[in-house]
Amino acid sequence: MKKAVMLLIVSSLVMVSCGEQAANPFFRDWETPFRTPPFDQIQEKHYLPALEEGMQEHNAEIRAIATNPADPTFQNTVEALEYSGELLDKVANVFYNLASAQTSDAIQKISREVAPLLSRHEDNILLNTRLFQRVKAVYDQREDLDLSTEQQMLLKEYYEDFVRGGANLSEEQKAELRDINQQLSVLSVRFSENLLEETNAFELVIDDPADLAGLPENVISAAAETAEDHDQPGKWVFTVQKPSMIPFLQYSSKRDLRERIFKAYINRGDNDNAQDNKEIVAQLAGLRVKKAHLLGYPTFAHYILDDRMAKTPAKVYELMDRLWKPALRRAKREAADLQAMIDREGGDFKLQPWDWWYYAEKLKKEKYAMDDEVLRPYFVLENVRQGAFDVAHKLYGLSFLERTDIPTYNPDVKVFEVLDADGSHLGILYADYFPRENKRGGAWMNSYRKQYVRDGDAMTPIVTNVFNFSKPTGEKPALLSFEEAQTMFHEFGHALHGLLSKCTYPRLSGTSVPRDFVELPSQIMENWAADPAVLKSYARHYQTGQPIPDELIQKIRQARLFNQGFATVEYLAAAYLDMDWHTLEEVPATIDVDAFEQAALDKIGLIPEIVVRYRSTYFQHVFVNSYYAGYYSYVWAEVLDADAFEAFKEHGLFDPNTARAFRENILERGGTEDPMVLYKRFRGAEPDIRPLLDRRGLTAGTI
Repeated sequence: MKKAVMLLIVSSLVMVSCGEQAANPFFRDWETPFRTPPFDQIQEKHYLPALEEGMQEHNAEIRAIATNPADPTFQNTVEALEYSGELLDKVANVFYNLASAQTSDAIQKISREVAPLLSRHEDNILLNTRLFQRVKAVYDQREDLDLSTEQQMLLKEYYEDFVRGGANLSEEQKAELRDINQQLSVLSVRFSENLLEETNAFELVIDDPADLAGLPENVISAAAETAEDHDQPGKWVFTVQKPSMIPFLQYSSKRDLRERIFKAYINRGDNDNAQDNKEIVAQLAGLRVKKAHLLGYPTFAHYILDDRMAKTPAKVYELMDRLWKPALRRAKREAADLQAMIDREGGDFKLQPWDWWYYAEKLKKEKYAMDDEVLRPYFVLENVRQGAFDVAHKLYGLSFLERTDIPTYNPDVKVFEVLDADGSHLGILYADYFPRENKRGGAWMNSYRKQYVRDGDAMTPIVTNVFNFSKPTGEKPALLSFEEAQTMFHEFGHALHGLLSKCTYPRLSGTSVPRDFVELPSQIMENWAADPAVLKSYARHYQTGQPIPDELIQKIRQARLFNQGFATVEYLAAAYLDMDWHTLEEVPATIDVDAFEQAALDKIGLIPEIVVRYRSTYFQHVFVNSYYAGYYSYVWAEVLDADAFEAFKEHGLFDPNTARAFRENILERGGTEDPMVLYKRFRGAEPDIRPLLDRRGLTAGTI
């Protein structure tokens, strides 16, 4: 559930003193521009007292709603819930964003301490009989109330939260559910901490220049700077952070070293040490099955998908099966092509997973006279960012003004004020680009404050894009691969979804949509990143400033289907693994996590030359984040985005009417209506899967 049921104060918590309140920035109005977080004032010691005080305030608000002697109405019950917990939101949004982007021992300690309190509070709200009776009373008379479409959706969401949260359970069952939820919250924190420690623990230290064979100069320079940062001057250090690892796998001719770094990556959380995640995975899976059964569902996937677009596991498997068979055929052909190259070069070995990136890069260069390092000089980070900004300007009239007067939590973070076409303020965008040891891997978007309107007071959104791109080295700026450029456009699409929100209630605004719909605004942006005209505008050589030549753009287009079998199979294998974990009806107490994983991959026929994108022990999407039973959503949303982009192709990539329709029906509407209703309002029909099959080269004649 949202903020209204996030946190609980227990009676034993101590009131925060007036002196502590005066010194704590969370206890006063923020006088920063647009009430952005005053990161220069916030200290780690401020979080726990602010959470405790916020919980106490929130608990009082909830008690007042539940015991209100007036008859329940939409305003005094549902809206009151929606707008409760303001201080808790304020603290938690900062705390959990930094727990991902700039954690510390202190933050991790607070996370462990507060996790069971958060869980207990959510349960105390959802299992509050008097409160549920009031919400149900409003829900039961919904047809007779003069509610707007958004109000109807808000009421539905809260009512279903209570039902799905166990409000109809017996007292004994409620006690069991509380225990399960607390265990899940604590285990998720431990999983994340173990993964971060495992990721940071590995270093491939090279002190012999001969072991750098095949690596481009910029990769070598980056490794030398990493070595300096790791107190290894005069050497070269590679890590399992992807900006470091992927180029090594692509270009290093040292097969034994490729194997070493690759295995270090895929064995994170599976090393039988203090950071091993296998037992945590087993416990999480088992607890989720118990929770589903308590709530009346056969599996956890049935429980999760009940309020998603897919609705049932069968529909998810059906979609994945349609893609898996042609993708696997293509991947097998790609593996044969790579093996043929190995054989031609006299390599006396069978293709292994740590060889795939290396020989795929060589084969791409052979076929298309192109590799990532030929492209990288054209993708200067700042230029790619401006390219994304320019697309948003052409589509929606937005402008982005860098602000240096707004505090940040790290010197590398940039801040932009976002203005609408009429010059009015829309929101704030933070951009955090580079890896750190105290930052989790990957790329994501999140919010410090969601857009909403209360009593005529419009609260504008504050969103963040976080990445892990390679830092500038020497005199070279930060240079991205073409895939990383697409990633920037992708996360920027999520940011636009948050920034352009035009909703009344924070619960429904921005990216607060079903998991299998939320990737539509992000994935559709990737189409503009690869468009030739857009590429010419932002892809400029870092030395000459010249735009990317037409011949390179043509090679990008010719190579668009290259390695698509690998990319699709690697991803889908992880989606199948997620679904298999969460369609279990029982989890044996002694389940062998590695054996279960292998059986799941054998069942779909994953070839040994490809490793699933995320193994169970570092599959943070589904064992920590909210993609559990939902990793399929990327491809579900890709069906939507491929079909939606056809509308732009039909009318023009920057056609104002099409852009306006997408903005008004998708980006502005958040979760205020059923997503298929919103999609059909934009497109005029349900999505067709064929554009996706064509894009991935999985239709007849292309495999």
